[in-house]
Amino acid sequence: MGWGYRDWDKPKPRRAADGIKAKTQRGAFGKTWWAGQWIEALERLVDSGRLQRGRSYARSGQVLTLDIGAQGVHAKVQGSQVKPYKVSISFRTLSDGEWEKVIEEMSSEALYAARLLSGEMPEHIEEAFKAAGTSLFPATGADLTTDCSCPDWSNPCKHVAAVYYLLGERFDEDPFLIFELRGRSKEQISEALRARRTAADAGAGAAVGLGPPDVEKAAGLLPEEEVEEAEEVTALDGSLHTFWYTPLGLPDLALHFDAPPANALPVKRLGTPPFWRTSTATVGMPDFRELMEESYIATADYALRLAMGEMREEE
Repeated sequence: MGWGYRDWDKPKPRRAADGIKAKTQRGAFGKTWWAGQWIEALERLVDSGRLQRGRSYARSGQVLTLDIGAQGVHAKVQGSQVKPYKVSISFRTLSDGEWEKVIEEMSSEALYAARLLSGEMPEHIEEAFKAAGTSLFPATGADLTTDCSCPDWSNPCKHVAAVYYLLGERFDEDPFLIFELRGRSKEQISEALRARRTAADAGAGAAVGLGPPDVEKAAGLLPEEEVEEAEEVTALDGSLHTFWYTPLGLPDLALHFDAPPANALPVKRLGTPPFWRTSTATVGMPDFRELMEESYIATADYALRLAMGEMREEE
């Protein structure tokens, strides 16, 4: 047996009193797929022994501080020494040209913008980055630089791994942090997507022969006297006898019943209501958005089964 450090020879870490304990005390870190992909990237870069100790550090609250911003991640981790170790993780930010290509790819999919604005990461968003010749999540060691003031010769070490695991939980709550670390804020991405979609809609109007006056008229920007009189529409109470009948010659319609691609979009877009945060029963209350998302999923499942005749309406 060599003279190298063995696990039982290594000094135990000093327990921190006020550290940041991971929410995930058992099982895999990361509730969302994007946080899971972040953790997978970590596990490709760090050996299994340091990963295990990093998880233990994260769960026991050895990470004392965690600051995330456009310049990277800075943290302090309590180890075996009295003075906490300083950890830093910096990311390779994408160039303006790379971001332009990524935004172009994302704007071509309307669902990307809807999900991002609701606080969700679209499942195939990495495809937009690949099409632009880059990646959102760290793909190689060159995508991020890690440093720790501990004497461990390995980089990333267990202290870096602990910070990395806590980052996964932060990404669960706010996927835009990943974009920020790559060089673009939520506001910048949202504005760019809206601008591209607006330009695309204007281009579609021009393609069908709508000149500037026509576009303005369609948008309701011209004076009232210059807008053509709207076609008269029969009131509903005057056509009830034909309401449930299709017009003659209308082809058969193929109906599809599918679950929505994203759940609780209005709730996620508007955020947690003030009464939920200020309630005297806040302690121990479940997360509002998660609770509403579960309700949306249950409602959609009930409606689909009812539509497909799998259950009786009175159930």
